[in-house]
Amino acid sequence: MATKEELIRNADYILVVNKEFEIVYNSRFDARMGNDPGKKGYENLFQMYPSLAENTSSIARTMSTGEMIFRDAQEFTDINGKVYVTQNLTIPVFREGKIAGVVELTKDLTSVGHVEEKRNYLRLLSSSGGFYANRENDSRIAFENILTLNEAMLTAIEQAKTFAFSKNPVLIYGETGTGKEMFAQAMMNYAAGPKQKIVVQNCAAVPENLSESILFGTTRGAYTGAENKKGLFEEADGGIFFLDELNALPYHVQGKLLRVIQEGTFRPIGSNREKKVDVKIIAAMNVDPREAMEKNILRKDLFYRLSGNMIYLLPLRQRLEDIEYLTDKYIDHFNEMYGKQVTGISERLREFFISYEWEGNVRELKHVLESMISLSQEEILHFRQLPVYLHGKLDSVRGFEKEKARLDRAGSDTAWHLESENYDLRSAVERVERDMILKALARAKGNKTKAGELLGIPRQTLKYKMDRLRIEDVE
Repeated sequence: MATKEELIRNADYILVVNKEFEIVYNSRFDARMGNDPGKKGYENLFQMYPSLAENTSSIARTMSTGEMIFRDAQEFTDINGKVYVTQNLTIPVFREGKIAGVVELTKDLTSVGHVEEKRNYLRLLSSSGGFYANRENDSRIAFENILTLNEAMLTAIEQAKTFAFSKNPVLIYGETGTGKEMFAQAMMNYAAGPKQKIVVQNCAAVPENLSESILFGTTRGAYTGAENKKGLFEEADGGIFFLDELNALPYHVQGKLLRVIQEGTFRPIGSNREKKVDVKIIAAMNVDPREAMEKNILRKDLFYRLSGNMIYLLPLRQRLEDIEYLTDKYIDHFNEMYGKQVTGISERLREFFISYEWEGNVRELKHVLESMISLSQEEILHFRQLPVYLHGKLDSVRGFEKEKARLDRAGSDTAWHLESENYDLRSAVERVERDMILKALARAKGNKTKAGELLGIPRQTLKYKMDRLRIEDVE
């Protein structure tokens, strides 16, 4: 099987889908795909591939979550009834900080000798209509991968480690882009053995009228066309079930979920028999649960059952130390990815990063820096390299009206420099920081925890600053 990197180099074809799931581009225009550019009626992804559904398609999941998904194999049927097995890398496309569409790179496995084995594997994993976590890739995500210096976030990590081994359900909530799914995956990997079953479902990606059948299964004859089919809870029996965007689950289905949590039982649609399951539930929400209850999109009884083990993830604008820390980390990461030599950002740009609201949180910061670094030919990033949508934000962030005016006059592609950047403010700040850190370390006799307490910062923050300022340990 090809790796992600090999798939990028050797993809058989490329599919581009917009936010409305319309096929914008498909490099595989041939008869067997039924994709004649002149033929109307097949512009929609789910018309072209009728065997796909929003709750099983990696494109739909990427469109909903913004994550990049690598699937070893996916079985689907085109409009002509031909079955394919493919390896896919699904990548989100962002515009002005929001998902505008998806690009999927595909390797055709249909002619490969082990296709039947892959088909059987897929039938096992996707018989419920949900997603199984890709253990090969997601198993790499650990708590150590969560980059933060913020004390509240470090506390949240310790809470998550404790909750990971609890039988009780866990609720993670925070704004979009704060890292809820990463926390959940870290928890699942922290607690799960190598053969532990893990099921993942984004509730927002499931059509409302199908959510109950997908979660709890159906019985033959329950409605026209209904067959005996396991739901995701039955598939997850003995393992972990991650329900992302729980607030998108219909209100009446939340009542059935509450019963599973409290009693471990449920009835498939159309059945008069109870089924019992033992499932650890991790749920995530991108809104405050109290606000969701006030708007009647979250049941109060379900909230109170989940409230015992709750983890709140702070928005990036409240984690100022993380903005600088993550900026430096992403610069290193994208330098390596794009072969660049960026050493940092200008002092005024750093001030803007600190002042900006970051509505998309860590995800937005990451994509902004990737855009700037991929296009930059300089060692220091400046305002002119910001994505265009942020130019319009400059005059709404206090103190940056002049920068906006300069961009308007000069044009985003014209080189310009701030007079204030001729003053080496950063060096002056670093000299003061270095002096205070050295004094604190000397007083604490080299103990970083005590030195951090003297400085009023966590040990991790102190260690980061020591590394950045090249301060060696004090004996």
